[in-house]
Amino acid sequence: MLRLTEVKLPLDHTEADIQSAILKKLRLAPDDLLRYTVFKRSFDARKRGAVSLVYILDLETPKQQKLLQRFKNDPHVVPTPDTTYRYVAQAPSRLETRPIIVGNGPCGMFAGLLLAQMGFCPLILERGKAVHERSVDTFGFWSKGKFKPESNAQFGEGGAGTFSDGKLYSRIKDANRQGRKVLTELVNAGAAPEILYINKPHIGTYRLVKIVEKLRHTIESLGGEIRFQSRVDTIDIEQGQVRGVILANGEYLPSEHVIVAVGHSARDTFEMLHRQGVYIEPKPFSIGFRVEHPQALIDQCRLGAQAGHPMLGAADYQLVHHCSNKRSVYSFCMCPGGQVVAATSESGRVATNGMSQYERSGKNANSGIVVGITPEDYPGSPLAGIELQRRLEERAFELGGSTYEAPGQLIGDFLAQQPSTQLGSVKPSYRPGVRLGDLSSSLPEYAIAAIREAIPAFDQQIKGFAMPDAVLTGVETRTSSPICIKRGADCQSLNTKGLYPAGEGAGYAGGILSAGVDGIKVAEAVALSLMETAGCRR
Repeated sequence: MLRLTEVKLPLDHTEADIQSAILKKLRLAPDDLLRYTVFKRSFDARKRGAVSLVYILDLETPKQQKLLQRFKNDPHVVPTPDTTYRYVAQAPSRLETRPIIVGNGPCGMFAGLLLAQMGFCPLILERGKAVHERSVDTFGFWSKGKFKPESNAQFGEGGAGTFSDGKLYSRIKDANRQGRKVLTELVNAGAAPEILYINKPHIGTYRLVKIVEKLRHTIESLGGEIRFQSRVDTIDIEQGQVRGVILANGEYLPSEHVIVAVGHSARDTFEMLHRQGVYIEPKPFSIGFRVEHPQALIDQCRLGAQAGHPMLGAADYQLVHHCSNKRSVYSFCMCPGGQVVAATSESGRVATNGMSQYERSGKNANSGIVVGITPEDYPGSPLAGIELQRRLEERAFELGGSTYEAPGQLIGDFLAQQPSTQLGSVKPSYRPGVRLGDLSSSLPEYAIAAIREAIPAFDQQIKGFAMPDAVLTGVETRTSSPICIKRGADCQSLNTKGLYPAGEGAGYAGGILSAGVDGIKVAEAVALSLMETAGCRR
């Protein structure tokens, strides 16, 4: 097939307009175009109020070779690249032991799916509950304040990504087609086919629940096993080699290939690995608040007269400001038409995140407004970043009244350095609720100063960003893992053979898509190692 790129059309175009653009560009007669498919669709929004759509199209024509010769110097007309994913191995008929995966978030789930598809019958151990039961617990916490440490927005089937916007875009390169593999499997599990081609695909929480269940059934149908409420308390390591795992109930499970894909909030697991001597380094992450504005304000500022167009949906934004105190403040995990959610995983602490449903029809836009920090800000143990997170979350719990309400403040009062006493036109979406007050003691002084400087700067890019009634909710501390469990080119821990650190918790991903890709990458490494152990060729 032939790939045609940079096909630009107005928002209100038809399929006939796409076909006409193909024929015009390639100078073809209608009968010469057998069929076409959309590979990618994105927006050109550089001119406010004049947004257009940009397509990458794959088409079939009997004149392909002639066209390639005619357009040989045109970078927008090329042969369609092969996007087929190819497995690196197929399991032998007999396996002495099966690989174990700790954690069933996006990384662990896709590692398990790939290993199951290659015939390696993985065992996935998840400390939390199955996604439906977990959803009941999580929404119960949000509505009634009944917190469950092992079943919440962080722990349970589907991982933290289940209670998020379900964003599926990433800046990672996809030379090995692993990203395409993730998206294809999500579509096979019930996601809308559009995630394969729209520029910023997302699924939404309610749809993710059903997709996660379908992926579980697929893994099980291929010989994999998933155990819930099975927390791994110890990795059995003998002379630098993993031999198995010990569960909280004392059960021992042997395996010399253990993937640790626990997400960025499994702090007790990180502490256990550190005690056992697994090499860990501290890494940078970010801290800050969630901010809520009327979604209509963001739509109008970003899209102008085209705000509300069905092809565009709710508008998003991406902002960054480099401050005079050498800190950088940026928007994080922006959720159009969404809500701020309680994302703690430990009792007596408050942490926030953002979430949207597929329709993104909520009244408010929310985003993290966070400050980048480095290990220089939390010197000491490799786990010092975790201790900083805990201190900030404990302070947020106190400021919220020690009831899991979150502390909040209006932007106008935050900039004026005075406590907030009543809400304005923006109603915060966080549940169990927001307690207004003064956020200045909720973060280190340098972070507060940086955010106070950044908000007026952001207002220069999005007029109304500094609106006095916009609401800040604290605190955002789970932007990424504060540690990196270092691994080598074979994806194994630098000093523990058979241990495969993976995903966001290990410091190798930052979202659903990149976590899924890393799960596939590590699963490939495990498969090749298992084949080598069994004395098999690829």
